[in-house]
Amino acid sequence: MTQQQELATFAGGCFWCMVEPFDQHKGILSIVSGYTGGDVENPSYEEVCTNTTGHREAVQITFDPQKISYEELLDIYWRQIDPTDSGGQFNDRGDSYKTAIYYHSDEQRKSAEQSKQKLDDSAKFPKAIVTDILKASVFYPAEREHQNYYQTNPFHYQLYKKGSGRADFISSTWEEGKGKQLKQNLTKMQYHVTQEDGTEPPFQNEYWDHEEEGIYVDIISGEPLFSSKEKYDAQCGWPSFYDSIGDKNIVEKLDQSHGMIRTEVRSKEADSHLGHVFPDGPKEHGGIRYCINSAALRFVPKDKLEEEGYGKYLKLFE
Repeated sequence: MTQQQELATFAGGCFWCMVEPFDQHKGILSIVSGYTGGDVENPSYEEVCTNTTGHREAVQITFDPQKISYEELLDIYWRQIDPTDSGGQFNDRGDSYKTAIYYHSDEQRKSAEQSKQKLDDSAKFPKAIVTDILKASVFYPAEREHQNYYQTNPFHYQLYKKGSGRADFISSTWEEGKGKQLKQNLTKMQYHVTQEDGTEPPFQNEYWDHEEEGIYVDIISGEPLFSSKEKYDAQCGWPSFYDSIGDKNIVEKLDQSHGMIRTEVRSKEADSHLGHVFPDGPKEHGGIRYCINSAALRFVPKDKLEEEGYGKYLKLFE
């Protein structure tokens, strides 16, 4: 490791679900899923799942402490797990799914202990925090098919995260107060679309026929999503784009609501429902159509980009 790089290792149950939450943040250089804490060299996934190797499924993160602190990583970690469960995580039971923070230095150990005590003292959970804090040992990367699972198998990943009980636990435990604040800050339609996966009326929304040059950002987080350069009239009554802005701020998820199978589009940072993506866009541009709700967007005109902190996107209009 260089002075600009450090390691952080966390066990949080199934490692499939422990990559995406960290991967969203600046300063994360790499995340590897693997096994640690046991006494079997180079274990396989099948061996670890027997709960006889002593290993736990974990992720090892290489990060830049100048851009994201270890304390921030701890805060992210606690929000992905049930730290009161001593027998595994959610539907996954056994020692290999138990939670643990593996420290790589005395400073990390102290930070982990303080963070755990702070969470315990907060009375956020009715039971004691039982997550182990252990010295980091040899870390064995998992098989290739388990790396970056949320990206390589997005539909199954979302189904698994929901079906295991993890997604609902995170939502009910950490996002309860978020809804109240958003209701105060958003219009009824904005809240309905972004938080309740709603759809606004076609041809009766702000941007369906908007033609000014600029970019469209998430109404909540302000993360850049689309550019007027890729906007076109699909004659559907909603803003349509044949590509996103290219910053990987778009997340696609399986949507089986209303008796249909579609691909939902959400913003990465705010997790706002934006709309859906369809394979009927302009063929000369790849054949993709992002059908987006105006209520999920805020438009930043070209001449305001620098002023509002989006100056790097001016090059799109050169």
